[in-house]
Amino acid sequence: MVFTSHMDLALAEARAAAARGEVPVGAVLISPAGEVIARDGNRSRERADPSAHAEMLVIRAACAATGSERLPGHTLYVTLEPCAMCAAVIAAARIARLCYGASDPKSGGVAHGAKVFSHPQAHHVPEVLDGIGAVEAETLLKTFFATRR
Repeated sequence: MVFTSHMDLALAEARAAAARGEVPVGAVLISPAGEVIARDGNRSRERADPSAHAEMLVIRAACAATGSERLPGHTLYVTLEPCAMCAAVIAAARIARLCYGASDPKSGGVAHGAKVFSHPQAHHVPEVLDGIGAVEAETLLKTFFATRR
């Protein structure tokens, strides 16, 4: 598995999201064969949709492409620790592996906050790898928010 190069794609999506005025979070979903199935960045403002997080968008696109609501064997790369909503959908989709960059102590749902995968009602717990590309992901977020405060 090529963790760094796939996270580079997610970081490119995060930069594109920032250029659109969105919170710079990007995600890429990789098939069990190592192919990019979907990639996108946050689009909540653009779509006036609070659920249009990068993770949600790539999971929706991958499910549509595969014709299934389940994505076993797939790996999701996202630049920021998923929130509780996204973590719940990751579990529901049965994604095998989650790789994320920056931690999110305020709104995260994996290692912080709701800790969705630790909850007894979690239907599926993916393998979680954190800190991949964290420095660049954190820098993108800090720079984005610094210009808005």
